Amino acid sequence: MAPRKRSALAWPFAPKDVALNKDTNLLKLIAMITMLIDHTGKMFFAQYHFMRVIGRLAFPIFAYCIAVGCVYSRNRMKYLSRIVLMGLVSQPFYAVALAHSTPQMYAIRFADNPLASALNFYLQSWATPNIMWTLALGLLMCWALRDRQIPCFLALALIVWKVQGSVNYGWKGVALIVLFYLFINRLWLSLPVVLSYMIWWGMQGGSYHMFGLSFGLQIFAVLALFFIYIPTWSNLRINKWVFYLFYPAHMIGIMLIQFAMRLG
Repeated sequence: MAPRKRSALAWPFAPKDVALNKDTNLLKLIAMITMLIDHTGKMFFAQYHFMRVIGRLAFPIFAYCIAVGCVYSRNRMKYLSRIVLMGLVSQPFYAVALAHSTPQMYAIRFADNPLASALNFYLQSWATPNIMWTLALGLLMCWALRDRQIPCFLALALIVWKVQGSVNYGWKGVALIVLFYLFINRLWLSLPVVLSYMIWWGMQGGSYHMFGLSFGLQIFAVLALFFIYIPTWSNLRINKWVFYLFYPAHMIGIMLIQFAMRLG
């Protein structure tokens, strides 16, 4: 008589499908537009606060798309390498375009030593890393959960905690990616968990006041959940490299406008 197989509980963190909005091409397009509005508002139209409010929609949508990519991506290394590559390419443009430059970046004069000057400029620009590193860390943590690599997940969580001061959106941004992934195939569990987390995050800060409550700019990121939890069927088809290349390209565009304004 053949031995009976032991029953085992299914690992809950390896979803094979997504119960939330699957129209990620449309979502990425919305995220790109709102990110452009945000960065343009920050650098050229600081008096128009609504542009920064609109910009809060971008990161949650990008975070959600990373979680979806963790479920559906067939080639993990290619997926991760594209994010890392865009992070590496974008960093100096990000530092200059969004006013994250430091005096150390210009410590070596280009006329004295062009190679050393360029290398120093690039390395020193990493004082404030761009958003791609937040997305990459979140992706790695989701994969660790998916593969039941709990020690690896905890090690990554510790790294995120240690470097949170130099990571865009800090540990809260990485945690949002993980939360999207954890409940991505459980719509009615995902919505209250993610909504509660984002409200808690947004209530930190006192820039805005309403109904006797104080909250920060990040509270407006909650508006992104309408796009994430309401399904759409746009059938939009855009080459994936358009989404990746838009990030450094729009930074370069902002830099060129700034340069033209200085000349004028």
